Amino acid sequence: MSTAQVTDLYEVTMAHSYLREQMTAPATFDLFVRKLPPGRGFLVAAGLEPVLDFLAELRVDEEDVAAFAAALGRPYQDLEPLLGLRFTGRVRAVPEGRIVLAGEPVLEVTAPLPEAQLVESFLLNQVCHQTAVASKAARCVIAAAGRPVVDFSLRRTHGVPAGEQAARLGALVGFAGTSNVAAARRYGLRAVGTMAHSYIEAFGDEAAAFRAFARAQPGPATFLVDTYDTEAGVAVAARVLHELGLHEGCAVRLDSGDLGALAGSARRILDAAGLPGVRITASGGLDEYAVDELVRTGAPIDLFAVGTLVGVAADAPYLDAAYKLVAYDGRPMMKLSTGKVTAPGAKQVHRAPGFTDTVTLADEPAPAGTRPLMETVMANGRRTGPARSLTEARATFEADLTELPDAAGRIIDPRPPVAAVSERLRSLTDRVRRSIEARQQAARDPNG
Repeated sequence: MSTAQVTDLYEVTMAHSYLREQMTAPATFDLFVRKLPPGRGFLVAAGLEPVLDFLAELRVDEEDVAAFAAALGRPYQDLEPLLGLRFTGRVRAVPEGRIVLAGEPVLEVTAPLPEAQLVESFLLNQVCHQTAVASKAARCVIAAAGRPVVDFSLRRTHGVPAGEQAARLGALVGFAGTSNVAAARRYGLRAVGTMAHSYIEAFGDEAAAFRAFARAQPGPATFLVDTYDTEAGVAVAARVLHELGLHEGCAVRLDSGDLGALAGSARRILDAAGLPGVRITASGGLDEYAVDELVRTGAPIDLFAVGTLVGVAADAPYLDAAYKLVAYDGRPMMKLSTGKVTAPGAKQVHRAPGFTDTVTLADEPAPAGTRPLMETVMANGRRTGPARSLTEARATFEADLTELPDAAGRIIDPRPPVAAVSERLRSLTDRVRRSIEARQQAARDPNG
């Protein structure tokens, strides 16, 4: 199936209607998040790279036209004006890895109106999901306070593509590895993993299972110690490690129970056995809240494996995001719906130290001491440069994280910075609002 068909039906209807009405002048759409989810002090922009791939490859072919016609219950000929449509426009966007705030455009599309309309659903799908997961993963990195975090989410993400995205997004914000072999290979990540409880059960004897696993494992081994009795399992692991002469780089994994208390017990057992270099890994329903509590209470855990709750961004699985028309054929546009008012015109975001952001019109001079966040990443339907690597995106995130106010990065009760609006943008918004309201009043009272 062509990617052109990855759209909502009303996008097809609107694009087709625009072509029939010869409404093909340039249109500008903003993609932004209206407000942050509860418990979030920031977002990490993600999803831009697959968006650019999609736009660069977009072509409506005969199969697509047939699919659109069937969906609308109309003859092929009626939808034929869409045949050959491709994306020829411009994209300005915040680079992946950049920390962003509510109300700021993350991505802006300027293209002939039918093109810009048809791509809405795909763009929102990619940017919303990936930004939500990247932001959740970033909070895990913050909570871990310098300890490694790895991704164990594949088995419960919402589909295989979502599992690959979760692995990539974790790496984008600093995860040390992923259990997902396909994602590790595709993105050049470190593949990590231990064993399941079924492995221990199959042997019936923990020591035998640990010995067999060590023989199958080419590098340092990690033993899962909580299948039966955790403290006894740690003691057995210590004995086998000594027996096999394995020390540095090896670990035991805790996956259930009171992880803080059990980590303390495991550390004492390992140290008493002369294995201070054997690390403790924790998994089992972890997210940033659990990791934060374990770190704050001093649990001697060396590595955190996060899975389901992070891979599906469980506490904030969606974003209140929108893709809205802000200009058409040289005219600024805005929406006045209650609770969903949009600001007109192409925009830029300027950032001063301390995340003092200002949303301005695109052609405004940069305020002193600021840097623009949005870059032109596609022109005439083609990328303006090579795809951005994960290494570059991670460097962007890490640089932003060092500047993020402590209150915004808090795991509990974060306080997000609020972007200001320039006087010119505010003035344009007021002017367009008055013009719309005057037209609406005239429509209600044509004899007035």
